[in-house]
Amino acid sequence: MNSGGIERVAVMVDGGFYLKRYRALFCRCPDFMEHDYCQAAAVFQKLTNAHVQPSRGERLYRIFYYDCQPLQKKVHNPISKALIDFSKSTTAQFRNGFLEQLKRQRKVALRLGTVKDNDAWIISRSKTKDLLAGRIRLEDLNDSDIRFDIKQKGVDMRIGLDISALAYKRLVDRVILIAGDSDFVPAAKVARREGIDFVLDPMWNPIGDDLFEHIDGLFSTSPRPTSPIFTINEFLATPKGSASEDVGKIAPSPEDVPSGKE
Repeated sequence: MNSGGIERVAVMVDGGFYLKRYRALFCRCPDFMEHDYCQAAAVFQKLTNAHVQPSRGERLYRIFYYDCQPLQKKVHNPISKALIDFSKSTTAQFRNGFLEQLKRQRKVALRLGTVKDNDAWIISRSKTKDLLAGRIRLEDLNDSDIRFDIKQKGVDMRIGLDISALAYKRLVDRVILIAGDSDFVPAAKVARREGIDFVLDPMWNPIGDDLFEHIDGLFSTSPRPTSPIFTINEFLATPKGSASEDVGKIAPSPEDVPSGKE
């Protein structure tokens, strides 16, 4: 905490992980709309800002959002030969709209990596097993059994570099990371050695026991998977600060944690 008694908080969000968990946690809401990027951005703002409580002397430094622009490419499906324009897909339209909404939110900084493809298609795991076992032939595959091989590049690197920069320059007192894997561990070690309070928000996704030794706290501001059914409008209308007090806690109990990782 700085000499003025204010605790500066940075919130860092792995975009791909956030959107996956957002859909998993809010899809049961009666007013959930999968491709409504305005709704997704409003929930994002609510969940991230709930990590900062001005009444406790906390101040938001910035919210960093890490993701990639959607793939802008046209390819032919090798099975049906149909032309696929990824730039016009519902996924691309949602992601582009969502990023535009985040640009308009206060204190949000976009940190975008790149999308790379190997110009290759991948057969689903279940169909691969069936092929190897001789239960099906290549001729039995359809369009839904394959996917275009797309990978994000530079996202994890940017998260690590930003955490290290915040720590070494003493720009913040606490880092909240919304993510769900162990890729952040090296950066978390740096931050903690520099005296930064490092808190992980896995959005109720289970994490490995070995990760607990690399964080200072575990706290989720999103609704529990076992909470009563609610509407997104009701969630957004809750007073500022009540989200973390009502639906967050230090560690998920067994009944709150879905079985297995998504």
